[in-house]
Amino acid sequence: MAKKSTHTASTDSQTSTADSKATSTASEATQAATSAAEQSEETTQVDPQAQQIADLKAQLDEKDDQLLRAQAEIVNMQNRNKKEQAALLKYDGQALAKDVLPVLDNLERALATQADDEAAQQLKKGVEMVYGHLQDALKKHGVTEVAAAGEKFDPNIHQAVQTVPVDDDHPADTVVQVLQRGYLLKDRTLRPAMVVVAQ
Repeated sequence: MAKKSTHTASTDSQTSTADSKATSTASEATQAATSAAEQSEETTQVDPQAQQIADLKAQLDEKDDQLLRAQAEIVNMQNRNKKEQAALLKYDGQALAKDVLPVLDNLERALATQADDEAAQQLKKGVEMVYGHLQDALKKHGVTEVAAAGEKFDPNIHQAVQTVPVDDDHPADTVVQVLQRGYLLKDRTLRPAMVVVAQ
C-alpha cells in the first residue's frame, strides 16, 4: 500500500513538473513574440531626425542643380553678348556706308559725262578727286566693290535684272554687263550688283 502511494506521488510530481515546464515555455514564447512585435514597431517607426536629414539632403541636391543651371545660363548669355558685340564692331557703320553708296553712284555718272570746255574739265577733275577720296575712305572701313563683269552669277552678291542668250564669249550663268555696282562690307553684302546674265 505504501508502494502504491509513493508511485502515485511520483506520478503527480512528474505531471506537475511537466505542467510547470509547459507553462514556462508558453510564457517564454509569449515574451519572445511581444519582444519581436516591439522591435518591429521600432523598425517601422521613422526616426524624425533621419527623415529631416534626408529632406535637407534632397533640398541641397535640388539647389545645387539650380545653381549649376543658372551658372550655365550666365555663361551662355556672356557668350551671346560677346558674339553680338563682335558683330556690331565688325559691321560698324553699315547704315552710313549704305547711305553713301548713292552718292558714289552719282559721282560715277558725273564722271561719265563728256567735258568739252576747260571749265567742265576742271570741274570733272574736282569730281574725280572727290570720288577717289570717297572710295579710299570706304575701302579703309572695309567696303569693297563686288566682282561682277565676266564672273559666274552668284545670287548672294548679284541681282539679275535682265538675261541675254548664251554666246561664245559668254557661257551660261555668266555676268555679261553690270548696270549698277555692288558692294560688300567685309564679308557681308551691303548692296548686290545689278547685272545682266547670260542664260
